Amino acid sequence: MAREKTQQQQRRRPGGPQGQIRRRNCFFCKDKIAEIDYKNVNQLRRYISEKGKIRSRRITGACRRHQVQIAQAVKRAREMALLPYVAEGSDERGSGGRRDRGDRDRGDR
Repeated sequence: MAREKTQQQQRRRPGGPQGQIRRRNCFFCKDKIAEIDYKNVNQLRRYISEKGKIRSRRITGACRRHQVQIAQAVKRAREMALLPYVAEGSDERGSGGRRDRGDRDRGDR
């Protein structure tokens, strides 16, 4: 059992001390922005995916405090119709003969 614990403790991220993982810095912390405004739509669009989802901290590089503010600002902007809830454009799945579950043919019941 002692051998298993030492093997688990020795496992580290690939790269080790030589290949340091570069940490992203929060854009808002760099510019010393305390509050994120929901009316600044151009800035908020950077934190929304093509489908309209709010991007995660891992992708945006924002700190926890600012990521919470981003999410709140995006939700407020959506409520005020400044940002869309979903992406605009054509249906990605296409018609292809498939129907949604709600569109099933029930037959003669």
